[in-house]
Amino acid sequence: MDAATLSAGDEGLRQTADYLHDILLLLQKRMDNKKTAKVLKEVPVLIAANKMDLFTALPAALVKSSLEAEITKVRTSRSKGLLDSGIGMDDADEDKDDWLGEMGSSDFKFSQMEEFDVSIEVIGGNVLGGAPTVNKWWGWVSERL
Repeated sequence: MDAATLSAGDEGLRQTADYLHDILLLLQKRMDNKKTAKVLKEVPVLIAANKMDLFTALPAALVKSSLEAEITKVRTSRSKGLLDSGIGMDDADEDKDDWLGEMGSSDFKFSQMEEFDVSIEVIGGNVLGGAPTVNKWWGWVSERL
């Protein structure tokens, strides 16, 4: 993700949050479904905040909080859309299946995914620039091999 162009209300932030919402919801459903014979112990997710060498880049902590806030908006708009359409009104369990994170929570936090054995980290770095810094990303990957 491009941390240099990330700002509230930005279309790129909205699209990234929308995509992350879908991916995390799939992981949540997969990990929550205990009927599956081969369930991983934990699914680690790395969000690589790129272009940290640029002055306009947000620090990794702000990238994380911006994504959490935008995913909260995505989650709210999707649940409102389901309620408005009448889908899921008959079965509360189905509503739970489409709710990302802690059921009924007002704000989404990546830490809520730990309940579903999904750990998420946001780490900053840059691929290009005067001194590329991808060592933290490689370290994250190597720790999980």
